Amino acid sequence: MLKIVQSENIEAEVNRIVQKKAFTGNNPEESAVKAIINNVREKGDKALIEYAKKFDNASLSPKGIMVSAEEIKEAYKGIQDGFLDSLTKAIQNITSYHKKQKVDEWFETLPLDVVLGQRLIPLETVGVYVPGGRARYPSSVLMNVIPATVAGVKDIVISTPPPISPYVLVAANEVGVTKIVNAGGAQAIAAMAYGTETVPKVDKIVGPGNIYVTLAKKEVFGVVGIESLAGPSDVLIIADVDADPEFVAADLLAQAEHDPSSISVLVTTSEKLIKETEVEIRKQMENLSRKNIIEQAEIVLIKVDTVNHAVEIANQIAPEHLELEVGAPQRVLGKIKNAGAIFLGPHSPVAVGDYIAGPSHVLPTGGTARFSSPLGVYDFVKHQSIIGYTKPALKNVWKDIKLLAEIEGLDAHARSVDVRFS
Repeated sequence: MLKIVQSENIEAEVNRIVQKKAFTGNNPEESAVKAIINNVREKGDKALIEYAKKFDNASLSPKGIMVSAEEIKEAYKGIQDGFLDSLTKAIQNITSYHKKQKVDEWFETLPLDVVLGQRLIPLETVGVYVPGGRARYPSSVLMNVIPATVAGVKDIVISTPPPISPYVLVAANEVGVTKIVNAGGAQAIAAMAYGTETVPKVDKIVGPGNIYVTLAKKEVFGVVGIESLAGPSDVLIIADVDADPEFVAADLLAQAEHDPSSISVLVTTSEKLIKETEVEIRKQMENLSRKNIIEQAEIVLIKVDTVNHAVEIANQIAPEHLELEVGAPQRVLGKIKNAGAIFLGPHSPVAVGDYIAGPSHVLPTGGTARFSSPLGVYDFVKHQSIIGYTKPALKNVWKDIKLLAEIEGLDAHARSVDVRFS
């Protein structure tokens, strides 16, 4: 669905987009998701086999729930020439980027031998959900697994709907993951959260998915950690009069082909660009294999008077992806407060970030870029605070602790220090 927004309707349209992007707690699929989760908890592997048949038309044996080493080896015969070379380049770039996110533990000794510090402990087991269905996503394997591996996670489990693409199996193997579950949807999330006879229980589940996956992650949160609740994928492009309409149209369409609920927005100071982009969208769409999905997605073209107004709209929408197709994009960059990933200039399309640049393409959706960050090494590490006081150090502050505790009405807290000196 292509929409051109007039100036008098901008505020209402932006508010509508914000509301549509937001993840709400009122979803008709919730009852079905809860039933699936409870069934997997009770029946384990048997439920996974039933759901594979029901939802994926796949006949699995108990031994077939986990992908075998032979299947992984066989997958290498089903990939096209050049894939491994491109995959290796992506792995190198993503690994290099995420190594820069690692932070060190620290300890310091203050007067009176007070010791303070912070330890960093990698999670032990992580589950990665890789979507299936409308497309195959070896890139999702890399973007979720590599940050976890760099963080030091030793045990990673991937779950993805059958039949699993050989490209996904090869990508998993190339980043060292051999525990791969033939399961998709809410049942996959439940299996990794609670464990089954075959599927190991994990500490945290990451990775995007459809509404059933998102609601399942919401349901199991607390039993396991999650990185986010994924909403519709989106892009917002800020462009000026010099932007190339062919580039802009291509990038809007690239995001729209993800899913019927995807949102692609152009905010520009140029009426001419809007007209030319509209023509390009209709022209380019005719040759795309996922045209039927694009036609259901939203593509919105908005004309504003200034780039500053475009920036205000971007900060309000808080897009997952933000492209700055303007002259000197670095000057605009400093004004952007809310965005998952920012792409600078006409030769930095979202696709370069999706596949090979280095940063994870698992980004905050649904407007959550107002308070969330892209998936990174920090998502797979626990921070532990270290506190060590000697007797002289505690004596120096015990009356302060006692006073503060008594003001809060916590006399046992006060006595816990008082008893050491009275």
